[in-house]
Amino acid sequence: MVFGWTRHGDGRHLAPGEVVRPDERLSWPRMIGFGAQHVIAMFGATFVFPLVMGLDPNVAVMMSGVATIMFLLIVKGKVPSYLGTSASFVGGVFAIRAAVGTDQSVADAVVTGSILVAGLVLALAGLAVHVLGVQIIHRVFPPVVTGAVVMLIGFGLAYVVADVYWGQDQWVALITMLVTFVVIVAFKGFAGRVGVLIGLVTGFALSWVLDRVAGPVTSVLPGQNLRDAAGAACPAEGTYCVATAFPHDRVSFDAVAKADWFGLPDFHAPDFRFSAVLLVLPAVIALIAENVGHVKAVGEMTGTDVDPYIGRAIIADGAATVVTSAVGGSPTTTYAENIGVMAATKVYSTAAYYIAGLIAILFGLCPKFGALVAATPGGVLGGVTVILYGMIGLLGAKIWIENRVDFADPVNMVPIGAGIILAIGPVTHMIGGDFSLEGIALGTVVVVGGYHLLRVIAGRSSRPGPHPAPGEAG
Repeated sequence: MVFGWTRHGDGRHLAPGEVVRPDERLSWPRMIGFGAQHVIAMFGATFVFPLVMGLDPNVAVMMSGVATIMFLLIVKGKVPSYLGTSASFVGGVFAIRAAVGTDQSVADAVVTGSILVAGLVLALAGLAVHVLGVQIIHRVFPPVVTGAVVMLIGFGLAYVVADVYWGQDQWVALITMLVTFVVIVAFKGFAGRVGVLIGLVTGFALSWVLDRVAGPVTSVLPGQNLRDAAGAACPAEGTYCVATAFPHDRVSFDAVAKADWFGLPDFHAPDFRFSAVLLVLPAVIALIAENVGHVKAVGEMTGTDVDPYIGRAIIADGAATVVTSAVGGSPTTTYAENIGVMAATKVYSTAAYYIAGLIAILFGLCPKFGALVAATPGGVLGGVTVILYGMIGLLGAKIWIENRVDFADPVNMVPIGAGIILAIGPVTHMIGGDFSLEGIALGTVVVVGGYHLLRVIAGRSSRPGPHPAPGEAG
């Protein structure tokens, strides 16, 4: 059922043990409140990750609303979920920007073009799952591989914290991180679930205060104050032209003052380059794993069998990513934050998600809000991303633990360990000409290809056969 929810009970109360199912609702004023809560729950990560990837957070927030409504329509209202910005593409996006250069508009177009193709691949994978059954996923991406890909996506971003954000204002980064630690752990309710957002706001406010109390900070900002080896100004960042430290305010509201209160965000068209597409394709594996896990979680919470809709959910996520990236938005994924809200409230009504999607679209129509988000200082992002990337990496370990992966088996241990180190490096492997595999992309190829290769070799070597002659390998 896509629309036409039936009212649960008196529309106001839930008896102990009761839940509001996806095709039910409470009173509309209450549903608006639940919808707004879902917006707040997704908001932190949905606008942090576009900032990290260098994309427009206003477009991301607006298109997340569009993506969520698309998702609900494609799954026929059977799977309540919010589609926010995916973190799985961050490593690939950084690699693309490093390869393209400092032309922001060109890099943005190549990034979104690559994400669009990845979304199309994800949708096709969902179609295959829908036709062939969910067991195809478990064969190609067993838990040992899925956990490894999720882990290397998170830990493979460590260099971003170290090289890009933390050094912009190390003390603000440290304080932001500590505040986020405390809020997430000390507050068990809703505040704890939006701890990242609270930490980011705290760091932003602290940066503004320090500008007025302590004065400017001296640090390196990517793409600014470019100097050559002789110290002279140079036009384009590269091997002999690098960003150097200079005094600057932590927070600048110049763009906020110039932005309109109402209007469309800054859309842009995608550009397609094959070499860039390869850098983001590993994220598709993580998105498949996320969608499967989230759908199963919803099924367990609602007590319904939603496995037949896993293929549709993957298709919907891929289609939503295609639509959002076509106008300059961010890649999407189903959000665990919102599943947590449902678990806490026992309200699984899809009506709340339609309302949340509409609220997000309205937020996107305020460019001044987007400019304010884009003013977030790099030091603050450093304090937040060090937690987010680490949590993503540890989700991979969680997959291993829950599925009891045996790392005494070299088929599991050898390719997984090698792939993670290649991602963390990040190691670059030149293929030929201007094409190379680096970091997360290289690590994913080694993990997936290496695992299945060694599995074939181990299977053949374990088959009974003639004993080797003396001196031959056994």
